[in-house]
Amino acid sequence: MENQYTLKVYPAGKGTSVYRVIEISGKETLQKLCGTILSAFDFIDEHLYEFCMDNRMYSDYSYQSDPEAGQPSVRVKLDKLGLVKGQKFSLHYDFGDDWMFTINVQKITEVPKAAKPCVVKQKGHIEQYPDWDDEDYDE
Repeated sequence: MENQYTLKVYPAGKGTSVYRVIEISGKETLQKLCGTILSAFDFIDEHLYEFCMDNRMYSDYSYQSDPEAGQPSVRVKLDKLGLVKGQKFSLHYDFGDDWMFTINVQKITEVPKAAKPCVVKQKGHIEQYPDWDDEDYDE
């Protein structure tokens, strides 16, 4: 049996009007979780990020996408984090735009075989670059 996590992900400042519910295996890494979240919100994955386990931006208790010596890495598997139902932590993505996604552990279930990460429910839409205008881009 393997753990499967059901996570509800909210972009900060959007209340309950925008969210995604994701199911992901405990054998997947935080790196895979980040990619799944960004894909679920149609974001481009091209920036640094960190998972803040105490739900605070620039936390001392975080896992880094580009860790310096001794810092925890996002290559850690979800099962190694000791997540519990009801726990909240966050994804801090793009240190320039400071996107924050609150992640709520809704359920942890045992399944015979892990499936690929997937979005099982969604509501609303956000844009990664809402002020982007193609005319402003010079090649």
